[in-house]
Amino acid sequence: MSKNPIINAFSASAYILVVASIFNLVARTQGNKPDTFFAPVAFLSLFTLSAAIMAYLFFYQPFNLFINGKKKEATTLCLQSIGAFGVITTAIWIFIIAGII
Repeated sequence: MSKNPIINAFSASAYILVVASIFNLVARTQGNKPDTFFAPVAFLSLFTLSAAIMAYLFFYQPFNLFINGKKKEATTLCLQSIGAFGVITTAIWIFIIAGII
């Protein structure tokens, strides 16, 4: 994706925000309808898509750097991206627990 770990982390957060928003909108339209056979199919499909998107966001550039012999840069970028995402996630949880959001 990017060689900027902050952009990678915020891109992942934005993707999660979009998916959660869609889930929220769909849940409002479904009311108390029982789940069908397609509920787990949809969940597993979204889970697989999300894993692929997160792998692209966090590991594509580090993998390219690694293949090009820049192992230290690859490791640093990967860890910084994951760390930045961890900070964003922790901040969100703190805001939720504090009742801010």
